[in-house]
Amino acid sequence: ISPPPHHDIYSIEDLAQLIYDLKQINPRARVCVKLVSAAGIGTIAAGVAKAHADVILVSGNVGGTGASPQTSIKYAGTPWEMGLSEANQVLTLNGLRHRVKLRTDGGLKTGRDIVVAAILGAEEFGIGTLSLVAMGCIMVRQCHSNTCPVGVCVQDEALRKKFTGTPEKVINLMTFIAEEVREILAKLGYRSLDEVIGRTELLRQVSRGAEHLDDLDLNPILAKVDAPDSARRFNIPTFRNEVPDSLDAQMIHDGRPVFERREKMQLTYNVRNTYRAVGTRLSSEITRLYGMKGLAEGHVHVRLRGSAGQSLGAFLCQGITLEVFGDANDYVGKGLSGGTIIVRPTVSSPLTSHQNSIIGNTVLYGATSGRLFAAGQAGERFAVRNSGAHVVVEGCGSNGLEYMTGGMAVILGKVGSNFGAGMTGGMAFVLDAGGDFAAMANPDSIVWQRLESAYWEEQLKALITEHARTTDSAWSKSILEDWDRRRGEFWQICPKEMLTRLSQPLSDHVALEAAE
Repeated sequence: ISPPPHHDIYSIEDLAQLIYDLKQINPRARVCVKLVSAAGIGTIAAGVAKAHADVILVSGNVGGTGASPQTSIKYAGTPWEMGLSEANQVLTLNGLRHRVKLRTDGGLKTGRDIVVAAILGAEEFGIGTLSLVAMGCIMVRQCHSNTCPVGVCVQDEALRKKFTGTPEKVINLMTFIAEEVREILAKLGYRSLDEVIGRTELLRQVSRGAEHLDDLDLNPILAKVDAPDSARRFNIPTFRNEVPDSLDAQMIHDGRPVFERREKMQLTYNVRNTYRAVGTRLSSEITRLYGMKGLAEGHVHVRLRGSAGQSLGAFLCQGITLEVFGDANDYVGKGLSGGTIIVRPTVSSPLTSHQNSIIGNTVLYGATSGRLFAAGQAGERFAVRNSGAHVVVEGCGSNGLEYMTGGMAVILGKVGSNFGAGMTGGMAFVLDAGGDFAAMANPDSIVWQRLESAYWEEQLKALITEHARTTDSAWSKSILEDWDRRRGEFWQICPKEMLTRLSQPLSDHVALEAAE
């Protein structure tokens, strides 16, 4: 299962939102975006720079660890020289070069490689494969099989004893590379790498003298591009792009008693859909001061009225409750980390909750813990890669619970197609009043049955009760009032992968869990 919130980026807008979220949860971090060297990389690099990334890594087609399959290494991309020069040229021509640092990797082995990369525009350099070799790796490319003959990446104690790598070996490697860099720079008449970055006039094409073949024309790579507004910041190691503050700046200011005297607080604000990642910077400051679990649940209760923007409660930590009277955009609870999010219609809303959407797409993407209660439907890709959060909603779109690995999801209404695809953990319950759940489920990944365990019925009813209490949902209240009949309309969904680890059928297993 891929790392949760950092994958499945479908547009430059998605990437810009992710960068914003990351800079909110860790204001001190530099965000690096990796791009594979390929034709057209310059256009993408320009979009990444506009999205406020701090570093763009241009990765070449050479290199890669032995843990990667051959299909991921061979013929994947172009040489880093081509991608790096294009990215540098396009960024410079568009007046964006000063907004990012350029980094490159992909088979860098010598000081000459480093100097050439700098001349083509790179300010930072990644040396991975050679560092492994310095530690003793012999590149047999069987890392995934736990049989590395030199013990670099194995769990087998006998093989681990063969590992002879030390930090000093890597230090020596870097020292030798640095010495070669200084020797080459001295021959060129320069004292530091900063002085040669982007100076492509220092390179020329060497003719190999082939009579029967035309030489490659490298002039496009060596083209000198300069723009008057391309102010450079090569010598600022901690360079990072700032992003605009969200509502959290005001929340942190108003919540000073929480940070100074650990007081409980309730804050109230009006919110618009331009307020993104509400609660994320507040979580950052609280975890920095008190840790991930330093505050009890509901210690800080924030009430919001209106339409919340993207990434409401992203990475929200324990101790914070966000309650929205209105609705919310995409990415609600992205990476949720212990906090509680409640989204409910306004008191004056004439809409029937379970027949209308109240939160957007990709809700709880990569959540690890915490709770979400929404009195309405969610959009597509609901709870993708959820690994620990508990959630109750009143319907969802296509690809619900995709790649879910833990937690519990209760859907009190219809679900979209491909439900449960790639689900490998956790538990889900779906209210199937119309009897069409089987047509929407992904039978390759999940199995489903009616409620057969008193333990799971109790868990389900408790979550619905909490949902009714926190959201004042008339729909969940009606389900509880008619529980004896409604309970028979629920499906309990379990991933097949969990069943393969068991010798008992599902009904026996849930009874066993109840006993434990």
